Amino acid sequence: MSGSTFGSLFRVTNFGESHGPAIGCVIDGCPPGLALSVQDIQPELDRRRPGTSRHVTQRQEPDQVEILSGVYEGISTGTPICLLIRNVDQRSKDYGNILDTFRPGHADYAYWRKYGLRDPRGGGRSSARLTAPMVAAGAVARKWLGERLGIGFRGCMTALGEIDLAFEGWEHVPHNPFFAANASQIEQLEAYMDQLRKDGDSVGARLYVEATGMPPGLGQPLFDKLDADIAYAMMGINAVKGVEIGAGFASVRQRGSQHGDDLTPRGFRSNNAGGVLGGISSGQDLRVALAIKPTSSIRLPKDSINRAGEPAVVETFGRHDPCVGIRATPIAEAMLALVVMDHVLMHRAQCGDVELPVPPIPGAIAGQP
Repeated sequence: MSGSTFGSLFRVTNFGESHGPAIGCVIDGCPPGLALSVQDIQPELDRRRPGTSRHVTQRQEPDQVEILSGVYEGISTGTPICLLIRNVDQRSKDYGNILDTFRPGHADYAYWRKYGLRDPRGGGRSSARLTAPMVAAGAVARKWLGERLGIGFRGCMTALGEIDLAFEGWEHVPHNPFFAANASQIEQLEAYMDQLRKDGDSVGARLYVEATGMPPGLGQPLFDKLDADIAYAMMGINAVKGVEIGAGFASVRQRGSQHGDDLTPRGFRSNNAGGVLGGISSGQDLRVALAIKPTSSIRLPKDSINRAGEPAVVETFGRHDPCVGIRATPIAEAMLALVVMDHVLMHRAQCGDVELPVPPIPGAIAGQP
């Protein structure tokens, strides 16, 4: 009812506010017998956390995860796993000037119209800080899927504002603050972001994420399609305004002779379908692209209204990401993992002891945005 729970069998309930004492989640449906510790989860949170470079919000949150339940002597018990992340660097006074007004492009106005009140401190429930518990839950799903089925997840930024990024290799992603699979354009991105921060403005981004080692057979027609659930999950990430599966909108310009992925005894020749046919995984890599809008909290004055409907001008102070897309790659990877995990459990529930088929040999086009 409240929209805070994601998934059917692997269910994640997200709780907390940006400036409350803590945020976290409860994972219900994790199979028993998974070796699980804080060390399995913390690295993913460290990839997403704020304050990691001068190009993101300087809020200093360590994002140290605590496992409160569902694990005994390092093994998941099958009971709900509660993960807690304490907030330690809130500065609620930074939001004093927007108590009675609404930031254009932000959820302030919509929350107020729906609930009759809102938590203005960092956006409350609408804050991107609430993606941290989903990254933590995604780390649990990633570990189970990797160990049991050999499924892996990775992603990168493919555009920052008007700058398109050439794909130069996955090995570059961990070595720059943008999650770019690129080494030659990083200085350009650094200068671009430095100028953007000086201007007090923000910009959007395009991301690419994929799941590798996928088995065929996950997903169901008509309304529980794998790609439909992927789109639903990605649109649940703050600031996402567009989702593409496979060729996505580029398929509009393709002909059927080009778009249809030819099958050969060695696998598919291409992956325009993005690893999903008829809502069911084909055994190819899942390929997903996201469009993320510019951050709504900016220093530049914007026209707005107050709660009385009178004209107002809004300037946002405090610590904000000039581009929320910079830290969003681990979030998108986590949400993709949660979808795949849920569908694996649904497949097992429907098909009983039938094992997931071995994936076919990947097609010639794989592993590159």
